[in-house]
Amino acid sequence: MDAFKLDHRLANDSISILKTGLCDFRLARDCRWPWLILVPQRADITEIFELTPLDQVMLTFETELASTALKKVTGATKINVAAIGNIVRQLHVHVVARFEGDPNWPGPIWGYGKAEAYEDAKRNQFIETMREALSS
Repeated sequence: MDAFKLDHRLANDSISILKTGLCDFRLARDCRWPWLILVPQRADITEIFELTPLDQVMLTFETELASTALKKVTGATKINVAAIGNIVRQLHVHVVARFEGDPNWPGPIWGYGKAEAYEDAKRNQFIETMREALSS
């Protein structure tokens, strides 16, 4: 079996904030939306159904953990969860906090406008807050 390797696009577009039993929890570098990307650390997996049954359960648990923490930290109107993978085939799950009036509300975030980088201090503070929420 091949070793897990993170797709270069996910590595470029996000930063690791926490690793759990299954996933690398990553913060998208686009500050327009509080946006986590969960990447199961399994080699050559593109679909949820390709995971073992135990890993599928773990992914569900970790997605709920991310969703709950993101909602708590941001007070979002809606938490969107999606595993699309049409461009980046490596299995990854987007967990995005949405608010009425945010960029492109209520439309999808994909392909809308241009990504905006976090200011370093704001990104670091958000990461710390998310780590605390994910650990509690």
